[in-house]
Amino acid sequence: MNLLPAADVKGRRIIAFAWQTTAVFAVTAILTAISPTSFLRVVALTVALLLFAIGMIVFFVAYLRAIARSRYEVISVAGVYLMIGGVAPASVRRSLYGALAAQIVIALATASVRPYTSLAFGVLVPLLGLALCGLWSAACGEFPRRADPPAVAPPARETDDKEPG
Repeated sequence: MNLLPAADVKGRRIIAFAWQTTAVFAVTAILTAISPTSFLRVVALTVALLLFAIGMIVFFVAYLRAIARSRYEVISVAGVYLMIGGVAPASVRRSLYGALAAQIVIALATASVRPYTSLAFGVLVPLLGLALCGLWSAACGEFPRRADPPAVAPPARETDDKEPG
């Protein structure tokens, strides 16, 4: 089973990044759950917090890109972050949802095996998977065009800034 969609799909690097970060998270979290040495706990904590921080940045970038596109296209939050409404091809949705699901399963499984340890921070990592869904949609998704796109510049308003005479 190929986790990545066909080579001609737009946004392939975003999808590849989702799986690469999921693999890094899986390796560090699973190794720490199996052998919780202090070094591995620090590594797992660092990876989880780094992926969470990247997720916050990516989430914000996706939001800004969606706002920019919303002037000319009908964009919804569910369309951007959940890729519903024909925004993404099925292969893209399967791949990005797969990475997100893997992050959730790994986070919950490893945190439940070693509760009250640094592995508990792994539950923050799925934000990255959701953010990458949003980034793909905001950058490559297909949204319907607005029927009435806004004017290039708003009309000038009359003001009462005249000096009293």
